[in-house]
Amino acid sequence: MTKKWVYLFNEVDQAEEYVGGDWEGVRALLGGKGANLAEMTRLGVPVPPGFTLTTEACNAYLDAGAKFPEGMWEEELAALKEVEKATGKKFGDPKNPLLVSCRSGAKFSMPGMMDTVLNIGLNEETIKGMIKLTGDDRFVYDLYRRLVQMFGSVVMDIPDEPFEEVLTQAREKAGVESDSDLTADDWKNVAEQFKKIFKKHTKQDFPTDPLKQLKLATEAVFKSWNGKRAVDYRNAAGIRHDLGTAVNICTMVFGNMGTDSATGVAMTRNASTGEKHIEGDYLMNAQGEDVVAGIRLTKDIQELKQELPEAYAEFERICENLETHYRDMQDVEFTIERGKLWMLQTRDGKRTAQSAVRIAVDMAEGGLISHEEAVLRVTPEQVDFFLHPQFEPQAKKNAKSSGTMLATGLNVSPGAAVGVVAFDADLAEKWSKDEGRQVIMVRPETRPDDVHGMLAAEGILTSRGGRTSHAALVARQFGKPAVVGASALELDMKKRLMKVGDLVIKEGDWISIDGTAGEVYQGQLETMVPDIKDAWLLKLLTWADEFRRLGVWANADYPRDAKRAREYGAEGIGLCRTEHMFFETERLPHIQKMIMTDLADERAQALEALLPYQREDFAGLFRAMDGLPVIIRLIDPPLHEFLPAPIDLMRELTDLKLGLQKAAKAAEKEDLSKQIQSKEALLHSAESLHEANPMLGLRGVRLGIHIPELTTMQVRAIFEAACIVAKEGVDVHPEVMIPLTSHANELKIQREVLEAEAKKVMQEQGIEVNYKFGTMVEIPRAALTADQIAEYAEFISFGTNDLTQTTFGISRDDAEAGFLIEYLAKGILPNNPFATIDRDGVGQLMQIAVTKGRSKNPDLECGICGEHGGDPESILICHELGLTYVSCSPFRVPIARLAAAHAAIQGSMTKDQ
Repeated sequence: MTKKWVYLFNEVDQAEEYVGGDWEGVRALLGGKGANLAEMTRLGVPVPPGFTLTTEACNAYLDAGAKFPEGMWEEELAALKEVEKATGKKFGDPKNPLLVSCRSGAKFSMPGMMDTVLNIGLNEETIKGMIKLTGDDRFVYDLYRRLVQMFGSVVMDIPDEPFEEVLTQAREKAGVESDSDLTADDWKNVAEQFKKIFKKHTKQDFPTDPLKQLKLATEAVFKSWNGKRAVDYRNAAGIRHDLGTAVNICTMVFGNMGTDSATGVAMTRNASTGEKHIEGDYLMNAQGEDVVAGIRLTKDIQELKQELPEAYAEFERICENLETHYRDMQDVEFTIERGKLWMLQTRDGKRTAQSAVRIAVDMAEGGLISHEEAVLRVTPEQVDFFLHPQFEPQAKKNAKSSGTMLATGLNVSPGAAVGVVAFDADLAEKWSKDEGRQVIMVRPETRPDDVHGMLAAEGILTSRGGRTSHAALVARQFGKPAVVGASALELDMKKRLMKVGDLVIKEGDWISIDGTAGEVYQGQLETMVPDIKDAWLLKLLTWADEFRRLGVWANADYPRDAKRAREYGAEGIGLCRTEHMFFETERLPHIQKMIMTDLADERAQALEALLPYQREDFAGLFRAMDGLPVIIRLIDPPLHEFLPAPIDLMRELTDLKLGLQKAAKAAEKEDLSKQIQSKEALLHSAESLHEANPMLGLRGVRLGIHIPELTTMQVRAIFEAACIVAKEGVDVHPEVMIPLTSHANELKIQREVLEAEAKKVMQEQGIEVNYKFGTMVEIPRAALTADQIAEYAEFISFGTNDLTQTTFGISRDDAEAGFLIEYLAKGILPNNPFATIDRDGVGQLMQIAVTKGRSKNPDLECGICGEHGGDPESILICHELGLTYVSCSPFRVPIARLAAAHAAIQGSMTKDQ
């Protein structure tokens, strides 16, 4: 089919044919807005006549250095003629003028990020015709001043402030609070002042030729694709920069023609909770921009049922039909012109995490989508939001009783946020990114230009706006807690402060906002991590468990962590770090004594003192994980980490020796001498343990071979605990992991010693428990020789943090604070390899290890216990590699469950194609 630059709304069949019948291809070609306007037209929904210039036209325009592609303008003019025929009006005709809007519309929804111009086609001649047709000069001059302002702002880059100052002065002069109360003469004067502003900034008169208006507006929308706010939004939302935007030219319909006219924005379900009822805002006698701008106080959509019952009944029916057709919650825009309903947009609605989960489950239970699709519709990031901090209930109660609750507003995006007040986007970004401060961005209302600050902020607070305002949409999109329409707040942007009654909050002062309850507090409220109790989420995760192949285990060092992990759905403990237990106050002296002594008896005494602590730790883990496997890693870090740093000891010794010189009393001198002797012994031990590169030195299995009694004590503690709880009736499955193996002989020697101790303990206790021995794969050599290692291991677990360090030959701590930032910025590395597994390097080593290991032992258990175990992209790689499980922090377990299901379902779909 011949390429077209322009498609009428009733030519969606031609667009489908051009892209090969693929609806996603139609969306890519016509943009989401254009595709859906065309689809609604095909469904018989009342849509004003219009046409769409394709994203291909946009890209061609940008590639050609801001020149229309050949033939595009001619196609646009031809499409305009078809709209004239459909409406019976003529563009630029003084007697019966056609007015149009020009709106952007990319494949993926980007609310408010690009540009819109309304009422194109008005000039001095068509104004007269419109007044004669409508008999309402106030209405017509209201349209005209909007055109001049929007055209000036969007097409000519004139700041909004001069226009807003004129409007403020007009209201003050007329003695009214709302724009809707201004008269025809008021609007006529405003329009004249707007044209003066236009000429002052552009050095030219406002264009009177309707075709020139249309051409310049089309160009402006194309250019807006590369505007800063659009680029920032795409970066944050992960939208490609090469898609381009379509341009939609649509016949104007008017919600500001009197008391039988209205305009609004609505969601077919509650975007915050997912409840099945229409939610939205509207205004009588207004144009659409008034609703989202926050300039006028909007009405709840349910009130429209009383004001215009017939139009609302039709609107409700269309919403139901659109949701059924698109099989998802819809975000719709509408205008009612003299009682006649027109639909101006539909798109999949932005929603909170809670809403996304509830809608997916509800639609699956209603038979609209499958369980698989419900699982795929919820992202791991949305599950993560359920674990975001909430305010501690008692802290909120205390704040309310003490009077520090400042205001309430609309609870448009849930979660708790604490930060210092920043009154503009640039400052919010600067404080957050450059100074590491927690920020709450506070504005009268947000605009598309504010997005970079909204993304940097912890939360968003506005004094105006409704549930479908720009602030609400963006906050929901990016999971930012937000309260909007907190009308009790009086913002003074010039003095950089806000007032609530007599109380003054200055920029930089701390506030707390509760996006779940719609509340604003003075100061810093204490937060807490919530438990997952949402019934909709629990059901969705149960469905996810049915589809995933990967097991999901947790990293937990203490019984309380294990208990939480199990509550979140963990199927085992994939990593218990025993060294963390040694750092506790009552244990550290014993481990230090074990390190410092040269006498076997003293070392034995120190280890004997540690044994009961370790045994009780492990017993608690086994009880918490009754019936599930628990992998316990033997001591891994080098011994110097358990001693103070030599430089600190030297400073302390200097102070003690100075104190000794000044001491007058014998008892004081004796005490200081003892302290000096103790510190000198510690310093001697610390210096003797010094290594040039300790992370590649005496640690892990090497330490176990060098001091076998240390790891023998740990294994005794593990098996004594296992035997004790097994006698209690607990089903125990201990798995002992030997870290940092690089050669099979290391594992062979260490396992022989440790397994002998395990058998000795079980014989002493008179009970047998099932157990496994395995190793951590953190060294490339271990991966490359996994077949040899598998002779002495029932399982291997990838420690991907160290494996990444040793594969790249870099230190994580140094790299992430230094050159790695530059590498990512310059595109040398596509991702941070410590956040997402390096598929081509580390991933290849893992593949080799799994393949070679299972060639020797087909039942070899293969898992991952590094931080990558909770990263969705890394989980996909683990699924593809055929690992047995991933292990992550308890708080990432729900995320990993969903990500593992996504990997399995998407993998199955790929095979079927």
